[in-house]
Amino acid sequence: MAELKTKRTDASVEKFLEEVKDKQVRADCYRIMDIMKKVVKAEPKMWGASIVGFGEYHYKYQSGRENDWFLVGFSPRKQNLTLYLMGGFDGHEGTLGKLGKHTIGKGCLYIKKLDDINTKVLKELITQSVKRMKKAAS
Repeated sequence: MAELKTKRTDASVEKFLEEVKDKQVRADCYRIMDIMKKVVKAEPKMWGASIVGFGEYHYKYQSGRENDWFLVGFSPRKQNLTLYLMGGFDGHEGTLGKLGKHTIGKGCLYIKKLDDINTKVLKELITQSVKRMKKAAS
């Protein structure tokens, strides 16, 4: 069975974010980091080379494979800011409708810039995701 490549590292979050070339994207990353830090009540950690994650949980697949992963995280990608909200978005259509300009994947929320969205609604989504994951882990 292949080992997961993305793992928590001791790399500096601050150094990673300071290397983000676009000033607006860098500023948005710091704002997202502040929101996630307050919701999760955990310090940010680097996961792999390009994901800033908060908190941690252990999961086990039905196949028996186990892994550790972050509760929520983000990454400044070339096309957009990617926010990782575990547990997906089913049941959150109403909240997503109030968020603003975004797209979603299974567990990813994609935004171009924070000015395009309502950050209070974003905080609500992050809070819901963390609660859902903590409940699932217990």
